[in-house]
Amino acid sequence: MNEASPETRQHHALEFPSSMRESQRLRLATLVRLRWLSVAGQVTTCIAVAWGLGWSFPVLPCFALIATSAGLNLYLASRYSGSFRLSSTAALAVLTFDILQPTGLLMLTGGIQNPFIVFLIVPALIAPATQPPLTVIAITSFAVAATTLLAVVHLPLPWSEVGGVMLPGGYVAALWFAIVTTLLFAAVYLYRIAAESRALADALSATELVLQREQHLSALDGLAAAAAHELGTPLSTIALVAKEMKRSLPKDQPTPDDITLLVEQSERCRLILRRLTSLSATNETHLANLSLLALIDEVAEPHRNFGVELDVEVVEREGEEPMARRNAAVIYGIGNIVENAVDFAQSAVLIRTGWTNTTVWVEVLDDGPGFPPAQLSRIGDPYMPRRDYRDHRNAGGLGLGLFIAMTLLQRSGATVKIANRPKKGAIAAVVWPRPVYSASMSSG
Repeated sequence: MNEASPETRQHHALEFPSSMRESQRLRLATLVRLRWLSVAGQVTTCIAVAWGLGWSFPVLPCFALIATSAGLNLYLASRYSGSFRLSSTAALAVLTFDILQPTGLLMLTGGIQNPFIVFLIVPALIAPATQPPLTVIAITSFAVAATTLLAVVHLPLPWSEVGGVMLPGGYVAALWFAIVTTLLFAAVYLYRIAAESRALADALSATELVLQREQHLSALDGLAAAAAHELGTPLSTIALVAKEMKRSLPKDQPTPDDITLLVEQSERCRLILRRLTSLSATNETHLANLSLLALIDEVAEPHRNFGVELDVEVVEREGEEPMARRNAAVIYGIGNIVENAVDFAQSAVLIRTGWTNTTVWVEVLDDGPGFPPAQLSRIGDPYMPRRDYRDHRNAGGLGLGLFIAMTLLQRSGATVKIANRPKKGAIAAVVWPRPVYSASMSSG
């Protein structure tokens, strides 16, 4: 199979600038505010237990640890601006301190038997929502190690009676298991949710960029018409003056070369503008009256001559053929589906279309390997590597193609379904209610 041209394959090389990832870094100001809240809670608790309830525990060491946390907050707030974002290494150091400091407090006040042990989970929940996998693993592992240490090394729990209270060993073991399980489950769960949210946000940004580019290309026709119109009048004046200068010379006197050149070049410019105006007028008519079959032909044409037979078949005609204005989103969406079919077809791709008085539909069928059944439910997810759901021939890519196509088409009011054919290959069906199709195309 021949390789596709760069113009028809360029979206597979779409990359995101590093600045987009900058917004996903954890803001230092967020951690500073959370730590101030933690400091206030720790101070309140220590005062209430030591002087409110009168229970005995190492008050001064506890306040020393709280002062350490407050001092770090003051240092960070004075050194960095509120908009400063942490690198993964810096976030690891800050979150590690946020586990270490409460671990010290809990070790002085009952260890794992202290009910405030649950606050040890908080830093471990922040990491998976904002940090890369290695940082998440490190923070979660450190939180598990701290929990294990607190289960075996700690001072007695402050209590009203001398000697405090001793929980059964089996209960302490169950408590340790519950906390560790919560840490691990929350880390995995939050990381997956956050990763999917980030991928979806980036993919939607890519979709908007693609649509904006297509709309800008469509707007070039109007720009060409405006340029031709604005330049026509002054160019006509230049041509008229040049001809008058030429006629004003005596007939028996040779015409200066400069005047002859000026006349020739002005005529050449007028011819260029005439062609430009003609092309723009043709395109304006095409844009104003784009039929469904013209849309299909426009989508199919760039994907011919790639070693795969590409046919268009109209299988249902009820009423007049749908006519609408060009919509860059719809054209790009269907084109992307056709491109995907051509990429993986063995010998042929068929585009079937039709319309009734109530619906407009397009189907794209190929004779390729189809989709693995386990991957069918994930089709259209952003950043799903192409090798995950077809064969190895076009592996790589960001997996944005079908996501962008389905998003653009669904925004136009279409229902998109992708499935395997009964014997071989895949089928993608795009269906609009006819009034929605005309409205969405006109609004594009």
